[in-house]
Amino acid sequence: MNIFRFFTTVFILFILLVSCNAQQKEPNRKGAHSSGNGTIVGGPFENGEFMYIGMPENIQSVDTSPGWVQKGQRLLVTGTIYKSDGRTPAPNVILYYYHTDINGLYSRNQGLDSRVVRHGYIRGWVKSDSLGRYAIYTIRPAPYPNTNFEAHIHPSIKEPGIDKEYYIDEFVFDDDKLLTSEKRKRMENCGGSGILRLINEGDMQVAVHNIVLGLNIPNYPEKQEEGLQSGLPIGVDQAPFTPFHAYGPDKGSIACPVCKYGRYQGILYFVGRHPDWESIRKWLVFLEQQSIERGKFLKAYFVLGDEEAYGKEKRQKELESIGDQLQLKNIAITFVPSFIDTKSDITLSKINPEVRNTFIIYRNGTIVDKYIDLDSSEVNFNLISKVLGAYVPR
Repeated sequence: MNIFRFFTTVFILFILLVSCNAQQKEPNRKGAHSSGNGTIVGGPFENGEFMYIGMPENIQSVDTSPGWVQKGQRLLVTGTIYKSDGRTPAPNVILYYYHTDINGLYSRNQGLDSRVVRHGYIRGWVKSDSLGRYAIYTIRPAPYPNTNFEAHIHPSIKEPGIDKEYYIDEFVFDDDKLLTSEKRKRMENCGGSGILRLINEGDMQVAVHNIVLGLNIPNYPEKQEEGLQSGLPIGVDQAPFTPFHAYGPDKGSIACPVCKYGRYQGILYFVGRHPDWESIRKWLVFLEQQSIERGKFLKAYFVLGDEEAYGKEKRQKELESIGDQLQLKNIAITFVPSFIDTKSDITLSKINPEVRNTFIIYRNGTIVDKYIDLDSSEVNFNLISKVLGAYVPR
């Protein structure tokens, strides 16, 4: 039995190597994303032609994979594909996907083209509709047997105006014990975060998953950001950090906003070395009202990172005083010693301390919008209110 198990493991590892090729990020994928790839968008793409084998002439925005009928955990992956600004929906983008079955294997069936056996028969295509939306009904894949590879879905993109298809980050599952913190840190966020955060709807798990075209894709022809920069890009996960809560629901703690309240929608209002307290007060009153209107579906945070004359007790009293003056109850008023403080992990958020403010809006932990240097005007209040919308989770 031990010999049989040994040869079984060796065989599975061999299948792994020939099936995943450049899709695995360790080390091939990272190599493909290094310099020296010429003008190939996304870098070298081994077996990229597999995407077109069996592709239907008329691709819909909704697809049900052949794996849907397997006796496993049913899964819906749905969301919006955005252009490189992270805000404008991108229509007519083809998303190709394939994954293992409920046993962790790229199994085949009688109708599978022999040229794509490496991808198995659980594969399919969707094309984003006029609003950039797509939906994939499939079965949740199992991880490869006898390995520490997390379960995943392989996606690739073919968009209008780009000659070649390219990979985006594999879709992995937030609740997968094999998806360790070290693996999360090594994710490249190509097209945005690949982490699927699931909710249960009856006997089906649902992941709302948006994709940003060109994000962290080598040689992509459009620039991601111009002008002032602050904060992580739209489409990636907001990095966790631990500010000190001077006022609000978690007063006296160092609770992480994303870790503790990342389930729904959040807004982070960062101010660095140039605090304009008159403007800050107006923003705090506005965000308090937004929190009241949206209840549990919005958590709002003010994060001060001004190192000028910094002292923890002094800063705490200053911010407590503001909270009392404005009679705030819902918004959290927090601070870090500076935006380059490593102990609180705020540096991972890449906040520019020289801009007047940075607003980060996230849903289910993923950044969906951001704004820099906003005046405390009615126009901007209406802008933020519109972005927050009448958000209710699926």
